[in-house]
Amino acid sequence: MTAAICVSGLVKVYGRRRVLDGLDLHVEAGSVFGFLGANGAGKTTTLRILLGLAAKTTGSLRVLGCDPGSAQVRALVGYCSDVPGFLPWMTARDVLESSARLFRMTPALTRRRVGELLELTGLARTKSRVSGFSRGMRQRLGIAQALVNAPQLLILDEPTSALDPLGRRVVLELLAALRGQATVLFSTHLLPDAERVCDNVAIIDQGRIVTAGPLDQVRAQSGGVQGRLLVEVDDADRLRKALANQKWVVNVDEQVAPGTLLLTVADLDAAAALLPAAVALHGLLLRRLEPREASLEDVFVGLTGAGR
Repeated sequence: MTAAICVSGLVKVYGRRRVLDGLDLHVEAGSVFGFLGANGAGKTTTLRILLGLAAKTTGSLRVLGCDPGSAQVRALVGYCSDVPGFLPWMTARDVLESSARLFRMTPALTRRRVGELLELTGLARTKSRVSGFSRGMRQRLGIAQALVNAPQLLILDEPTSALDPLGRRVVLELLAALRGQATVLFSTHLLPDAERVCDNVAIIDQGRIVTAGPLDQVRAQSGGVQGRLLVEVDDADRLRKALANQKWVVNVDEQVAPGTLLLTVADLDAAAALLPAAVALHGLLLRRLEPREASLEDVFVGLTGAGR
């Protein structure tokens, strides 16, 4: 596959603050790519540089084979910020039609493209003005606006941030529907969103990429966390105390159900063998033992130290 985005050694310095510190990023054409990191990790700065809205300090980068922000690439890229803004008196159709005029689209192409995007984003039957839109509706309209020019690359900054569960689901389904039609790069700190729709992800921490690749491969690079064990016994509190000093136990979560603990472990196979012995040693009754693979959250915490 060809690369839609190629970044090598990207550095961005604001005053004395080094926001991006030798960042490397490779996004394959046609993929849905999740750019993951905590707030302040450097996600938005990276996107702004890719869009030509901010200048790099040093490093090399190509967007669709061109320099970011150049005339050759501007018409090929769509962008939606985390809080898209519109003139409040406009309808969704007004917004899209005005955007189409900026790209000098013919009236016939404008009618067809606007109709397709209103259907795609679920806004075709919405006649109210933008001032009456919910946050989720505004987000969908922002994505539709970014797609007016049928871009080869769609860049979204925190597209599901602050949305309710229904709004998030609608937006994620929309992103998944774009797979193969365009390259989608979206930043987020909501890891379940990335797990739901992404082919590939990259995790950024303190301005550097700490891991990147296909989702399954990234899950395997768990920073010492190999997985989880769901264990049910007759006395969960006693088991928690019994496991407090075991080196193979990384963390014991709160009870997920009466008598049931979720253990984060360093070696899934070893833990699955050692746990029954520990349960028997303390006179407990083992009712269920269910191994689970490491989640993207496990990887994120293991590699970035988030929450420690």
